[in-house]
Amino acid sequence: MLDFRIHTFLSVCRHMSYTKAAEELHITQPAVSQHIHCLEMDYHAKLFRYAGKKLSLTDAGSLLLNTAITMKHDDVHLRDQLHQLQAGKPRLTFGVTLTVGEFLIPHRIAAYLKNHPNTSVKMIVSNTQDLLSKINQGEIDFALVEGFFNKSEYDYLVYTREPFIAVAASDYRFKKPVQCIEDLLEERILLREAGSGTRGVLERYLESCNLTVSDFSNTAQISNIRALLSLAREGCGITFLYEAAAMEDLETGRMQRIPLKDFRITHDITFLWRKQSIFKDYYENLFQELSVKKDQT
Repeated sequence: MLDFRIHTFLSVCRHMSYTKAAEELHITQPAVSQHIHCLEMDYHAKLFRYAGKKLSLTDAGSLLLNTAITMKHDDVHLRDQLHQLQAGKPRLTFGVTLTVGEFLIPHRIAAYLKNHPNTSVKMIVSNTQDLLSKINQGEIDFALVEGFFNKSEYDYLVYTREPFIAVAASDYRFKKPVQCIEDLLEERILLREAGSGTRGVLERYLESCNLTVSDFSNTAQISNIRALLSLAREGCGITFLYEAAAMEDLETGRMQRIPLKDFRITHDITFLWRKQSIFKDYYENLFQELSVKKDQT
């Protein structure tokens, strides 16, 4: 059982306010102060500091916060596992980013279900930051993400390394001969929404070229990747995405890979969970069962 003082500490961290934490927990502000004081006495470290009226974490407080989030997640996971054991109904609850959910994981989940016919699966599709938040709150157990994350907060394994490419309709007429990224600036670029892993990879590449998406003559932002592919097939613009997402269109000749000089990008799809979780072996075993290598053998 998670110490009630840890719950208080996490609430103060969420709000950076003793008053708001007291309101959330339905206890008095002096009780909140007492809980934090007890933790500081137990750990022999100051957890918060004030700069004027602004409350912030000390280095020790930040370390405890990272650990406490894992403790909370493990507590939620343990309770869920015990409930499943009693009910005899195992469940797999996890999250994936959009490209992973649509193009990389479905047939592997199908294989998992065939091997575990009594297991129910709940797969949440969202962006990386939302999935990290859901892990921290104990809403999902692990995630497969294409976006960037703080490696000091999560343990992770590389699930697959995916080529990142530029594509257009097979009959697309470019404004000028294309050799490098600058030759595409007169084209309309079809983009995923801000915050998506796919767009993050593109924006970091453009930044390395001293460019941004606003340097293209026109943009269209599409949050649904299949809709984005449909627009690309219709010749509405060029786009950048993972090869796996465009593979069917490339193989059938509906789309072409845009031959850019010095454009060789790969990006890791990462299987991650809370750092220092007591359930590390459980997650590593799941990784092996869902992994690309196992599925291909």
